[in-house]
Amino acid sequence: MNLIAHVEIPVANLERAMRFYAAVFGVAFGDVVTIHGNRMASFPFEEGKDGASGALAQGDVYRPTRDGAIIYFGVEDIDEALGRAAAQGSEILFPKTPVNEHVFVAEITDSEGNRIAIQSL
Repeated sequence: MNLIAHVEIPVANLERAMRFYAAVFGVAFGDVVTIHGNRMASFPFEEGKDGASGALAQGDVYRPTRDGAIIYFGVEDIDEALGRAAAQGSEILFPKTPVNEHVFVAEITDSEGNRIAIQSL
């Protein structure tokens, strides 16, 4: 069993965040749901595949930050993802850096001001 089961990314504006993540990572979100007064949009998730489930979450207890946990998003081409992020107004906080000869990482801001990371697969 993987330890991390689910991640929620705090957002101030759910629709704006959905547009950002859709543009940068090419994902489509399903219906927005309301749970305990909080609005959420889930990332695509398939049982039996690597990775945890996740959602964008808007509500009183969700506050975007650069100072919290950093969530890594896996991409095929990090340069393309960084270009799409820049086109969406993202700020590069940590430039593309090699982890080894095949894997690269970078840290950026999302549309809400959260620090997130991109990692080539």
